[in-house]
Amino acid sequence: MKVTHVDVWVVNLPLTSPFTSSFETKTGETRTVVRIRTDEGVEGWGETMWGRPVAALVRKLAPDLIGTSPFALESFHRKQHMVPFFHGYLGYAAVAALDVACWDAMGKATGHSLTDLLGGAVRDTVPLTALVTRADGATPEALAEHAGRVVAEGGFRAVKLKGTGDVDGDVANLRALRAALPDTELRVDPNAAWSVPDSVRAGIKLEDLNLEYLEDPCPGIEGMSQVRSKVRIPLCTNMCVVRFEDFAPAVRLGAVDIVHGDVYKWGGIAPTKALAAHCETFGLGMNLHSGGELGIATAAHLAVVASTPVLSRAIDSMYYLHADDIADPIPLIDGRLTVPQGPGLGVRVDEEKLRHYAAVNEREGDLTG
Repeated sequence: MKVTHVDVWVVNLPLTSPFTSSFETKTGETRTVVRIRTDEGVEGWGETMWGRPVAALVRKLAPDLIGTSPFALESFHRKQHMVPFFHGYLGYAAVAALDVACWDAMGKATGHSLTDLLGGAVRDTVPLTALVTRADGATPEALAEHAGRVVAEGGFRAVKLKGTGDVDGDVANLRALRAALPDTELRVDPNAAWSVPDSVRAGIKLEDLNLEYLEDPCPGIEGMSQVRSKVRIPLCTNMCVVRFEDFAPAVRLGAVDIVHGDVYKWGGIAPTKALAAHCETFGLGMNLHSGGELGIATAAHLAVVASTPVLSRAIDSMYYLHADDIADPIPLIDGRLTVPQGPGLGVRVDEEKLRHYAAVNEREGDLTG
């Protein structure tokens, strides 16, 4: 079986409400979608972060896949090993789009789910984290009321506040959230918007709130190690351990307790599984980051979580915040997504919606990335 065609689209989809972080407020998401076709009539779908720059890179890499088997992923990855060096996150995202499409095709060709191809399920449902931002409430009390409503209606057992550069405001919001949700796992992620001194000051103030973890309060492995040495809250990162070569200094300096993986920021399925093995080797926890995944990308993340024992926490996922999708919905019940069971990713793409939202991107340009 050989890949004969690679098709690429860029789509814009709306969010149900504005989403604010320390660096942006967005009302929609831009994603790159990939379909591979083989000479045996098998299709594989992939989806990745961001829009036109990633799509252009995917189109540049596609000829290296055409004429090869979707099962020959090791050879494909070896050929692309310099892509992240030259293109950074864009490179990882582009390679991951094609990687996931190949895994989907492998599953469909063999009749097995991606979860089964990755070793089989250790869980059939995956808990999500309720994500809250300052756009959800103008005061700590309003934000806490919103979060309480989301938890009660959605059945979520974990809440993450997207932090800002306003350290004292973030601390006040967390205190209000803890008062409203005393039995809910609580996290905060300022996306490295705090300085090291502010991170230490805020961390000490937050120690009595029993936070699950503090994610990327400040930039860099060295800065994180200083904070971790002074604050009794586990530190998580999605920003300073972003390549395998980051593990040695992070472990040596004692910089982090938990690493956030992401199929699309680590370059594919196998690298993300390898990340889990690294975390277990060094005694670190692991969770999954969300970059705004639609159904295709969410299905890939769910398969990784379903087949990876160390991924036992409520994952980050913006899936439930989208107002629409280009794939059939994945059931969200009592705060947990059901892992698709069909061959490959186990999701069906609605090509009419795909064309519609691709046309939106053609008119409006990229919303994110």
